[in-house]
Amino acid sequence: MEPHAGQPVLSLGPDVESSRAVMLMLHGRNAGPRNILELAGQLPHPQFTFLAPAAAGNTWYPYSFLSETERNEPGLSSGLWVIADLVNKVEARGVPRRRIILLGFSQGACLASEYAVRHPSRYGGLVALSGGLIGPPGTHWEHPGDFSGCPVFLGCSDVDAHVPWERVEESARVFERMGATVTERVYPGMGHLVNQDELEFVREMMAGVAAAD
Repeated sequence: MEPHAGQPVLSLGPDVESSRAVMLMLHGRNAGPRNILELAGQLPHPQFTFLAPAAAGNTWYPYSFLSETERNEPGLSSGLWVIADLVNKVEARGVPRRRIILLGFSQGACLASEYAVRHPSRYGGLVALSGGLIGPPGTHWEHPGDFSGCPVFLGCSDVDAHVPWERVEESARVFERMGATVTERVYPGMGHLVNQDELEFVREMMAGVAAAD
């Protein structure tokens, strides 16, 4: 069962075939692709295509990302399938993984992180804004593969009502063990939002991806 299959994918920028790089953008709970694409307006880059898939009912999975994984099915597996399908389609249209950035906010950040850890590779980067790996306390993320230095950014408030900072730190350690180059930043008292420091980091990541061989 694929509840998110057939949902629209919104885009900004050039066609994938004529772009230098692609950013896949995953929206949060009770939001949609137009919401996450608003960030693209603050990340202008003429060589990037921005792709934002929609979740059915504007929600990738029903419960907290800290719940038992089975409770979030089939939405969780379907969301992971959506990302995998998009990555494959982008590669087939001539953009290699090293020029694909995965970015998500909140629930979308958790989904992007979980996809990446299950499919480690040298992506252009992973950006998790107020999110972390999916699973209840005590989860052990043991997956084969290596990120080969892939840059990973994890940014979150220390008082986020939805994302405990401990899970952000735990996620960072998993990515480090799997060979990623991890940057984690805690923002005291920020709440559940995206700030300019995070966006500046993403701009720098994008510039590096676009300039790479």
